[in-house]
Amino acid sequence: MKCLPRIAVVGRPNVGKSTLTNRIARSRVSIVEPTEGVTRDRVFVRSRIPTPHGERWVEVIDTGGVGIVDRDDLGPHVEEQIRAALLVADLVLFVVDAREGITPLDREVARRLHGLEKPIILVCNKVESDRIRWEVDSFRSLGVGDEPMAISAQNGDGAALLFEEIARLLPAEDRDEGPEFPVLKLAVVGRRNAGKSTLVNALACEERSIVSEIPGTTRDALDVIVERDGETICLIDTAGVRKRRSHEDAVEFFSDARSKKAIRRADVVVLLFDATQPISSIEKKLARYVKDHYRPVVLAANKWDLVEEGIDPVDFETYLNEQLPGIQFAPVIFLSAKDGLNVARTFKLARELFDKARERISTAELNRVLQHALEARSPSSKGHRVRVKYATQADVAPPTFVLFVNDKRLIGKDYLRYLENRVRQELGFEEVPVRFVLRDKREVSVEELP
Repeated sequence: MKCLPRIAVVGRPNVGKSTLTNRIARSRVSIVEPTEGVTRDRVFVRSRIPTPHGERWVEVIDTGGVGIVDRDDLGPHVEEQIRAALLVADLVLFVVDAREGITPLDREVARRLHGLEKPIILVCNKVESDRIRWEVDSFRSLGVGDEPMAISAQNGDGAALLFEEIARLLPAEDRDEGPEFPVLKLAVVGRRNAGKSTLVNALACEERSIVSEIPGTTRDALDVIVERDGETICLIDTAGVRKRRSHEDAVEFFSDARSKKAIRRADVVVLLFDATQPISSIEKKLARYVKDHYRPVVLAANKWDLVEEGIDPVDFETYLNEQLPGIQFAPVIFLSAKDGLNVARTFKLARELFDKARERISTAELNRVLQHALEARSPSSKGHRVRVKYATQADVAPPTFVLFVNDKRLIGKDYLRYLENRVRQELGFEEVPVRFVLRDKREVSVEELP
């Protein structure tokens, strides 16, 4: 996997690091809230920045605030994430708040950066008036970087000059270098403390997400780009989902929204739950959301090593089918992310679902299966004659089949479910969702199936 030049964005809390990251990425990657400690993990994002010689790919690393006083006592974990970001960075953006002037924490960050043998740009953020611009020179006393650069990450003022300076200080560019886009995007979702970050770290073979017994440790949806079996994979670690009425602040609301967005952009979803706890309404809602968006899903029973003796996996699967209706097709795996039990198998299973969801079936084979299904059971039409003409596969991921009929209003949900089950069984789609689209085909004359 090719390594892009890495830019670490550091500074004390609430100076606009996440806003600047989003500005560089041209997307809302990191949660932005006027609350200290919103960002905890390292948030990696690939982006293109404009340079005098054209756009260049980079990887930006958003970090938590140095010296954060975290309400969950995760400050040391955040500091370790910052140190890890500085270790791998090719360039550092030291962000300060020009409106507030130099603070003791700014001086502490500068002290840590003094011995760093890497290029550093001092970014004076929130410069949105001439009066504030006059204060920028005072930041020279920090002794970091060359000329302080005045910008407004929120408005974009000064961003073009910052990009030019970034391009000047980055390592020489390899013209053939470009990002290897992930073959598979795998999202890990579930309620709080199910072990999502532990599983992502185990899959990545690296401590990329903060792991803690404290619920709600992860807040952003973190993209972790790794290489497995010679392929580039994107693991998406998500915040733990809570009941909406339990949201304590806007950060939790945004975290929940990011988790749902992760499901929508994922190729495969791992719905992770604590096997020692009963299935809750949270897992049921997530399962419904996954089903509604036709995502292949692995039901992953984590902490299986802590389950009471005597509980049979077959009985547990029966329990899951009762609790999570609508996704009975999803495969179940029993694992311990902490101990590494079945972690590799979880990834292998997800990869198999990814491939299966992209298979195409010939029209002839599809109509053969459809004809057999019609012969075994005709659609009920309450006195009206239902004519099913033919079917074709219109898309993959999910496998989407268009069924042409004389009047789609005469085909009920029960019969569609019957056809879905027949197609799934006879065409090898037992463990992935399939989608049927009904269309009236009165305009074109086609040969009807018996």
